[in-house]
Amino acid sequence: MMKIKAYAAASKEADLKPFELERRDTLDDDVKIDILFCGVCHSDLHQVRNDWKNSVYPVVPGHEIIGKVMEVGKNVSKFKTGDLVGVGCLVDSCHTCSACKDDLEQFCENGATFTYNSKDKHLGGHTFGGYSESIIVDQQFVLKVPENLDAKAAAPLLCAGITTYSPLAHWGVKKGDKVGVIGLGGLGHMGVKFAHAMGAHTVMITTSPSKSEDAKALGADEVLISKDEDQMKKHAGSFDFLLNTIPVGHDMNPYANLLKRDATMVIVGAVEPLDPLHGGSLIMGRKSIAGSLIGGIKETQEMLDFCGEHNVVSDIEMIDIQNINDAYDRLQKSDVKYRFVIDMKSLKES
Repeated sequence: MMKIKAYAAASKEADLKPFELERRDTLDDDVKIDILFCGVCHSDLHQVRNDWKNSVYPVVPGHEIIGKVMEVGKNVSKFKTGDLVGVGCLVDSCHTCSACKDDLEQFCENGATFTYNSKDKHLGGHTFGGYSESIIVDQQFVLKVPENLDAKAAAPLLCAGITTYSPLAHWGVKKGDKVGVIGLGGLGHMGVKFAHAMGAHTVMITTSPSKSEDAKALGADEVLISKDEDQMKKHAGSFDFLLNTIPVGHDMNPYANLLKRDATMVIVGAVEPLDPLHGGSLIMGRKSIAGSLIGGIKETQEMLDFCGEHNVVSDIEMIDIQNINDAYDRLQKSDVKYRFVIDMKSLKES
């Protein structure tokens, strides 16, 4: 057992403050990682504020982790000291259910072990995340990060990246498809980058005309203002795929009307009730509405390799850990382009 520095919230009303936690010793199949950068996900804020009513305190958030290998167990063959690696939302699963056997550990039927606020199989209690100096993870849940990528800007790929890459890959988006990305935030900006890199004709769909310039700089071929009825009619029935990243409840009917026959809109942002959907908008065209979570470890590695090949990373704003509470306030106001990343050197030197 070792004690390390971290930042934690003691309750849903509390700010994140310095905290000392214990990590297990490095086991035979473990990789010990010195955390260099940790992305700030909106899920971190939800968990700290107990918005999903399942938080366990103290909460040490962070599941967009980039670091260097410090030590490996005797059974570890895929990693060595000094390797640049990542840890995303998962640190373990049952390994035996049908989902795990299909490399879909995020849907583990016996309950995946998430990077923080999950039951800790080794120490008891619950897991602590990446707002900390180091982390120890089973080698099967550690990811290789391409060395050509900007390490700090690669951190959000471990959640925002795989959340948007997975549905685009699963639904087979390809060159020449017309793909709409709804909402330009932390998820949406990654959706635009991935769809563009996959060769799709990429349309940013937003309520805000002011976001047009940014969308095109990120790789959008067109911008569709969803409040403009004439524009929406012009694009009706023309999309092969829609990636819906809106993070709150909203009316999906106008977006469903944009789909071609047999096309799908996938929801990745709104983990809450949605407004009623008119059945006719799906029936008349055999259209589908689906949901998607993150990806399994195999797909997440595939995503990182794709990013290395196409030089895809997130647009980020760097912060010190001491400014995390201000960053949360700004995150709640959508005042970031497009992801915060913590320089963990600020924790180690404090």
